[in-house]
Amino acid sequence: MEGPRNKVLVLTNPSTVNAAAIEALKSTCDILETDSIDKAIELIKSDRVTAIFSEAADFLPLERALISQQANLILNTIGEGVCIVDGEGRCNWMNKKMQAWPARIHEKIRRTCQEAFDIFSKQVSPPTPDALPFSRSKRYALNIEDQQYMELIASPVINPRGQVVQVVAVVWDATGTRRLQQKIDAIDKAGRELVRLEGEALSGLNVGQRLKLLEDKIISFTSELMHFDHFGIRLLDRKTNKLEVVISTGLPPEALAIDLYAETEGNGISGYVAATGRSYICPDVERDPRYITGLDSAKSSLTVPLRLHDKVIGIFNIESRQRAAFNEDDRQFAEIFGRYVAIALNILDLMVVERVSTSHKVADDVCAEAAGPLNDIASDANALMDDYIGHDDLRKRLQQILDNVGTIRKSLRQVAEGPNTVIGAADVQPQADPVIADTSILVADDEPNIRNTLSDVLRKYRGLVTVAASGNEAIALVEQNDFDLVISDIKMADKTGYDVFAAAHKHNPNTPVILMTGFGYDPNHSIVRASQEGLHAVLFKPFKVDQLLNEVRRALQVKAT
Repeated sequence: MEGPRNKVLVLTNPSTVNAAAIEALKSTCDILETDSIDKAIELIKSDRVTAIFSEAADFLPLERALISQQANLILNTIGEGVCIVDGEGRCNWMNKKMQAWPARIHEKIRRTCQEAFDIFSKQVSPPTPDALPFSRSKRYALNIEDQQYMELIASPVINPRGQVVQVVAVVWDATGTRRLQQKIDAIDKAGRELVRLEGEALSGLNVGQRLKLLEDKIISFTSELMHFDHFGIRLLDRKTNKLEVVISTGLPPEALAIDLYAETEGNGISGYVAATGRSYICPDVERDPRYITGLDSAKSSLTVPLRLHDKVIGIFNIESRQRAAFNEDDRQFAEIFGRYVAIALNILDLMVVERVSTSHKVADDVCAEAAGPLNDIASDANALMDDYIGHDDLRKRLQQILDNVGTIRKSLRQVAEGPNTVIGAADVQPQADPVIADTSILVADDEPNIRNTLSDVLRKYRGLVTVAASGNEAIALVEQNDFDLVISDIKMADKTGYDVFAAAHKHNPNTPVILMTGFGYDPNHSIVRASQEGLHAVLFKPFKVDQLLNEVRRALQVKAT
């Protein structure tokens, strides 16, 4: 069976027709015959031509026409707009991409090309035999009524006499790229604001207050800048491998109550991201076996790791009620923002660690430095007492000085003992307090000293105090009793202060809770988590009796009203 016959285009010239040659070709090929170059080009475009048969004089203009045709095809196929503008600002040619843009863009491009023409004309000088041809291009950024951004590269067309005769411009729409960069810049600015924790406005805040301020900033930036309204941040507890909820907004309590660990299987998308360090876009939660219940009626989610020096310290999970709501740009934005969140949280942790590690040394140093001057004051006061026998008023003032010295010494000793003290507890005298008396108060702390001291102080004010030596014991008690007030340490061996707070809040949302922490130590961010849900106050050990009583009275009065 014969294969398909070759097709030969014959461009004939009536004055020089080689009839014999054409007849010979017909015996082996299919002949496409025309006497027009334009028709020949159309035949070449519509049919697969194997060869062209023509007079030599006809072939050169055909070749040139084909090259021109290919050039037009290329220029009309590329994704950028292309145009040629002369020195008068007239647009002599433009490709189809350029033609599709509206007149206001044409006008902006035309004026820019005319400006480039004038600049090129001034730069080009008459050529010398050794001079290289001038071909430097110029780049422009065009703002179209603050709605569209174009970028343009203009290049001069120079004739053999060294004169600029036209400008060729290549133009593309950079609106998407410009807006992407603007958003990245805005996220970078917001991130720098997150980690800016110094300044007069923050100097008077304790660790818990700074955590709350950071939480407010994260929620604000995530909602207003990134347009994510339903999200949660979990931090990784290295000891337990558990992902602890730190900040959340728009997510239901039952979703936050699920225990998740940094494991690739059985711990949802958050556990997978924490374990692998890879971001995860879930376009359809109903079809993703890793997804665990989150936002009510959630359709899609985005989860990115919180990274600190390439170490995953937690995850940032965002949810939406729309399917396929997140794209690669959202992932990139969330990853950038997540790094700032990780840095900000780490700065606060460093503050806590520094305070924990240095507070005892500071207290000891203060005691040592103050001992000598206090002894000198006491000696001078005692000497003056002997000199002013009979001057009762003056001796009374000197005695007050000696009493103050004794009080300072006692306070310094108590501070030096560390967080397991209540300053001034030994001086409390039994008395009936109208607010505290006959109220039921739970005190939970696994340190016997602080637990017993607190219960003794409150009982002296006629409070009905129950003590718990562990977090589990405290939770069992709040689940079985209606306390007027719960006071709990933040870090116990088995449970966190947040666990106790959550149990008390679940049993009775009106029960006020006061959390205590040594030197601001809050490894699981119980303060931030509980503050979102109605925590009454935080006491930073060692605290004074007056601070304790003020917060206790305030909490009980709030409950009473």
